[in-house]
Amino acid sequence: MRQHFLFFALALALFCLSSAKAQNESTTIFNFLRLPTSSHTTALGGFNVSLSDDDASLFFQNPALMSNAPDRAINLGFFTYMQGIKAGNAAWTMAAGERGTWGVGAQFVGYGSMKEMTVDGIEMGDFSALDMAITGGYSYTLTDRLAGGATGKFVYSKYGPYSSVALAVDLGINYLNVESDFSASLVAANLGGQVKSFADHREHLPFDLRLGISKRLARAPIRFHVTMVDLTRWSSRYYYNPSREKEKAGRILMNHFVVGVDVLPMDLFYISAGYNFRRAAELKAAGSSHAAGLTFGAGLNLKRFSIGLAYAKYHVSVPSFMINAQYHL
Repeated sequence: MRQHFLFFALALALFCLSSAKAQNESTTIFNFLRLPTSSHTTALGGFNVSLSDDDASLFFQNPALMSNAPDRAINLGFFTYMQGIKAGNAAWTMAAGERGTWGVGAQFVGYGSMKEMTVDGIEMGDFSALDMAITGGYSYTLTDRLAGGATGKFVYSKYGPYSSVALAVDLGINYLNVESDFSASLVAANLGGQVKSFADHREHLPFDLRLGISKRLARAPIRFHVTMVDLTRWSSRYYYNPSREKEKAGRILMNHFVVGVDVLPMDLFYISAGYNFRRAAELKAAGSSHAAGLTFGAGLNLKRFSIGLAYAKYHVSVPSFMINAQYHL
């Protein structure tokens, strides 16, 4: 098992290095792959790669978390994004032997119908726009506490007469200590490139290197989460006052953090809250200060059925809601 782990870790490092050199922050496409697919992770700030839960949709965040997913579970999610834009996802997980787990899933974002205009302002009719991704993956429990996973994605976007196709891979590692209820993960997301471009030049996928930890308190029904995102891109565009260097450096660092907390009064129920520092900075820069960066949610986990609902804000004008329902066959 040690050889398998070393090979997996080496492959993860090589992919991360190559992807970090291949793109810059302002030229990525298929950014819908960053949207949440789980109401629980949405409530915890939108990104969480270390949450260990009976949630099949978590493999979109970290392929290694499939090792903790239920056998033969189907999960359906629906997300209200900006006005007129709807998103959804579906996931299925199934055990493969004593240590393996298979998973398949799909994501879509529908942008509705829009007016097609010429550069001179002449209306040419209506057109529709759609993003979608089909995912398949496998995770394997390397040791009693360490699991690795990988998923492959077929990504497709169509905006009126223009379309693009890409192939991508997510790689993840998760360390889980059940006795101390501690989880730590490293994920390289959206490694790959376009097979068919929109125009004559190719663009980059939104590669993201993420690191996260989750820890439950020993004597209280509270679990804390800290996730770092965009670890290969450190930008100075998300700070408030460029004349104050200390504030600038602090803002650059903090905007890579997403923090969350679960309150678990009983095994069947949870209440969650989170804060996304970068989203707060973006919304405040756009003129919104009300609940900028804050997220909330709750969920109910029964024997075979679970449901969760979360609130988040991605735009200054409208809130977003995420709902997930899961059933164990």
